[in-house]
Amino acid sequence: MHEFELIKNYFQKLSKKSPSALNLNDDVFFDKKKSLAVSVDTYVEGNHFINFKKPELVIKKIIRSSISDLVCKGIKPKYYFISGSGNKKSFSKLNLSKISKSLNQEQNKYKIFLSGGDTVFSNKLSFTITSIGFANNIIYRNKAKINDDIYVSGNLGDSYLGLLVLKNKFKLKPKLKKYFTNQYFMPNIQLRLTDQIKKFANTSIDVSDGLLADLDKMINCQKLSYKLFLKDIPISSNLKKILDLKKLSKINYISNGDDYQVLFTASKNKMRIIKKIASNCRVRLTKIGSIQSYVEKSSIIDDKNRTIALKTKGYLHQF
Repeated sequence: MHEFELIKNYFQKLSKKSPSALNLNDDVFFDKKKSLAVSVDTYVEGNHFINFKKPELVIKKIIRSSISDLVCKGIKPKYYFISGSGNKKSFSKLNLSKISKSLNQEQNKYKIFLSGGDTVFSNKLSFTITSIGFANNIIYRNKAKINDDIYVSGNLGDSYLGLLVLKNKFKLKPKLKKYFTNQYFMPNIQLRLTDQIKKFANTSIDVSDGLLADLDKMINCQKLSYKLFLKDIPISSNLKKILDLKKLSKINYISNGDDYQVLFTASKNKMRIIKKIASNCRVRLTKIGSIQSYVEKSSIIDDKNRTIALKTKGYLHQF
């Protein structure tokens, strides 16, 4: 059973009397009257991270991926709660010291504060992060409009190559190996966009499960589709060099998740303000396609104007 079938069939009806739950079809809980936003994420070893050999980096990835749910909605994260299940090996004094140091670094970087949590003994290592922020308004899912332009921040694909390197499925020289693994463990969260994105975005989501999977989620309750242009999807110069050198397909690297960039749509008349804000915030914002009627099938077009057949759209949560 897919994640969204599970939610729809068993839990959505339980949230009907809580409008702030957003019908369990968004990344956050948002109480407009109290200007309160909450996001909850769970991360399990072997699923969301390979192992715990580098606890100082794993914890950074977990914190950043959690607060990105708020950032993409135009909400500044302020407080976080962390719950962990593990044993004496995973929560050794050395590992706990490394975790504490990394959390302090993330707190200083993003101006967030640890405010509580829980610890449980288990032989299965996992973490649950609850992130809290405050805002008068947010950007919701399912608010895209026909003919909206589709944008994404930053670059895509670096994290996936970093994962392949960590799994020993891709060999690189030390300098590039460090670059891509750092992109996997420490995604570049676009905090500078938080106060600006509400000026132009109609709808938004963070790219966690993959560009195409998350784009589908962003418009999943609307009778809409999308057209993307592969040549416009932004990748780093380092990734481009490797794809060119190894003669690898770009499409296989830009929609495998863990990028934590902001994916949003905006009306065409917002193009000028988007360019200005991108320049002022020093954030790369790239137009990659457009929203269209559901009568036309969603598609991604290659450099020769051909529709690409996709084997996978990204990560799927199956039960």
